[in-house]
Amino acid sequence: MAEKTTVLLALGLTVFAGLSTGIGGLFVLVFNRTNAKLLAVALGFSAGVMIFVSFAEFLFEAKKMLGGVFGESQGYLLTLVAFFAGMLSIAVIDRLVPSYENPHESHKIENCNDYCDIKGNRKLLRTGIMTAVIIGIHNFPEGMATFVASFQKPSTGLVIAIAIAIHNVPEGISVAMPIYCSTGSKKKAFAFSLLSGLAEPVGAVIAFLVLRPFLSDTLFGVLYAAIAGIMVFISLDELLPTAQEFGEHHLSVYGLIAGMIVMAGSLLLLM
Repeated sequence: MAEKTTVLLALGLTVFAGLSTGIGGLFVLVFNRTNAKLLAVALGFSAGVMIFVSFAEFLFEAKKMLGGVFGESQGYLLTLVAFFAGMLSIAVIDRLVPSYENPHESHKIENCNDYCDIKGNRKLLRTGIMTAVIIGIHNFPEGMATFVASFQKPSTGLVIAIAIAIHNVPEGISVAMPIYCSTGSKKKAFAFSLLSGLAEPVGAVIAFLVLRPFLSDTLFGVLYAAIAGIMVFISLDELLPTAQEFGEHHLSVYGLIAGMIVMAGSLLLLM
């Protein structure tokens, strides 16, 4: 019964993180301007949470688990291999995304009219659909990361889910903008931005169904290290550059530091 409750909680947090792309879609439909400074701080905050928890929690736990199974030296080596393998996996996914359709390029709501005027409707609709698909592929490992973290330690998973939810907002904007401009339908724009985040709970379900028979300290250790690599790459390659695109450099750094402080405080309270 306890395991079922934990699974449902982990799945719920993953759904929350994934479907937050719909918030970005709502921003396009409701607001005329992007609150760039607020978004810059929020994205920096999200990066701070992910980076701090990766090094202070996930890598530490991975080394502890794998060291207990394989010995300190081999366990540490396996932790490093899994960490960089996680970074490589998300880097490969990003590499396969065409640069002109990359959903991680920053889009401001106030540029929507210019964006609509520049491209034809058919091409714009294709761009929106492709962006939704690409985000879905990209969100798949994020869903696995959120689920595994929440399943092992729900309190840590909650903070990570919030961080990923913040980072998903600009992705929702990048989906909704071309869909709305090409179709004129607010419902379609919101629906596509919402659906693009469904890959995260799908990733969570697949992770649970496939990995459940093999759950062990070895598997959790490898997953923890790989998740750390994924989150560090996302933070350095997406969140911080996007935050600086939306606002001043210092704002993203302030958000980064705030995220680290909040994450450090959360881990301290849980000790």
